[in-house]
Parts: sequence; structure tokens; C-alpha cells
Amino acid sequence: MKKAIVIKIVLFCALLKGPIAMTLAQDIPLYGHDLNALTAEKLPRLEVLKVAEDISVENYFAYMDSIVANLSSFSGYELTEHLLVRHNAWIMDTLAATDYYNMMERDSFVYDQRKLLVLRKGQLLNIPDSVTAHQLNNVLARTWIDINIPEFKLRIYQDSTLLYDFPIRVGQNKSKYLAMGDRITNLRTKAGIGHIVAHVKDPQFYNPTDGKRFYTTKRDDKKRTLMPQIPWLVTEVNGIQYGQLIHPTTNPTTLGKAYSNGCIGTNEGDAWLIYYHAPIATKVHLRYDLNVEDETGKKIELQDIYGYYQ
Repeated sequence: MKKAIVIKIVLFCALLKGPIAMTLAQDIPLYGHDLNALTAEKLPRLEVLKVAEDISVENYFAYMDSIVANLSSFSGYELTEHLLVRHNAWIMDTLAATDYYNMMERDSFVYDQRKLLVLRKGQLLNIPDSVTAHQLNNVLARTWIDINIPEFKLRIYQDSTLLYDFPIRVGQNKSKYLAMGDRITNLRTKAGIGHIVAHVKDPQFYNPTDGKRFYTTKRDDKKRTLMPQIPWLVTEVNGIQYGQLIHPTTNPTTLGKAYSNGCIGTNEGDAWLIYYHAPIATKVHLRYDLNVEDETGKKIELQDIYGYYQ
């Protein structure tokens, strides 16, 4: 009997588009077959993917999209960016660490956040199998966002278990003319039940008052930087898209205040964590509750920032 030759195959960019290298976790017995004849059906499940070159923030989403597009046919289920990152949770920590103020705490001034590295050449990404993917999808389906407007808090729950508690800013208690809507707009953040309907992965920045685009921002420390690339979440509340985005602010001193034009503002690092816990269709509950409990369980009454109960 002819002895089978067993080798470990590494598939490089010839198989996938973009700077990706994959390592198959299993050995493939070859009986004189042409490697080109190894179709997706004949290949073992892919368990590990090796990053072939450094990936910065500005290339990160394109890179992740290429992985998802190319591996879907090999995974045996619908692989998504959220599944891939939740299975490699360290990526969330790496992205959150690109927060300007986190970097400044490490004495590192960053003018262009887009140039910071997220993935480095040689790092390995684990590819979830179908069972793990099903479990992760189940977790994401049971995850929801709670926002209490006068408390300036955004919380992430899995069922009734609190996962995260983030400070936010909300809409101002006034109306004003916004050129982008060409009308006088009530800036108060609207309460209601809704869900995430879209993600904006490479947002452009406009002054809603005059409609002019801007490319830089003045930070709380008076330093000026380019605008960061951090995804925004588009909400629909009570069946209406009010333009109430969940997105980071470059000025965290405004958190805990009614300061925005209706959007829910967060820290830059927090925005990455929120994004990866909120795929499309994630439930969002925006409420206006004045009677809450503090961290010790003591009941307190919040300030009625919009004067609804006066």
C-alpha cells in the first residue's frame, strides 16, 4: 500500500484577498493530489488565522470585512465581524486602548489615531467553530442597551446581568436651527424603545449648525488632533430615526451633561466596547427615570434636566 504523505499546509494570499495568511489546524493527507484540487469541501475546518502584515485603525474594518467575506464559505455558518472579535476579545481591549486620553495617560500624544496599530504581523486570530458561533450569537441576541437620560448612563445588559456601565452626555434642553436638517430642531434626546439599525464605520464629521465639514478637533487639554475613526451606532426609537446616534466624543469633560444635539456621546474607548456588544437589531431602551438607586442601593432622585415633571 502506498504510504500517505502528510504535510501541514499554510495558505497565503493566493487563497484569500488582502494581507491575510491562514494556518490550518489539522494536517492534510495528500495522495499525489494537486493542491489546487483541494476545494472548500475537502479542506478541514479553519481554526487559526495568521495576520500577514501590520493592520492600523484606518485599514482595520476593510481587513476584517475581507476575512469575513473569504472565510464564510469555509466556516460552515455565517461568520460576522462581531462573532470574530467576540471570539478574540483582546481585539476589543486593543481598540479601546487607542482612546486619545488613555494614550495621554501613558505620555503618548497621538495626532492621528488612524495610524495606530490594531493587529500586528504574526498575531493569530482564532476562528470560532459552528457550535461556538451559535453560542456567541445567542449571547448577542440576549444583549441589550439601557440608557437613562437624566442619569447620564448607558448600561449594557445580558438578560438581567449588568455587563458595563458607561457615562454619557445627552441632548441639550433647547431647540435651535440646524442647517443639516434645515429646520428648528428639538435637541432633547428622545425616550422610547428601539434598536440599532446601522453602523457607520468611517464617519465624516459635520457641524450640524452650519453644515460645514471639519477634520480636526480641539481636545480637553487644548491640543488639536485629527478626528478619530471609531464606529457610530444608528438608532431607531419608537419606529422613527431621530438621528440619535451613539458615538464617541473627543471632549469627555462634556460627559454627565445635557450638551449634545440629541446624540448619546461616550468616551472613545467605551464606544468600541459598545459597538462590539451591539450588532444590527440590538434592542435599545431609552428612558427618563428620575428615581434610581446609587451604587450603595440608596434611593435618590435625579435632576429633571428637561423639566418634564415641573
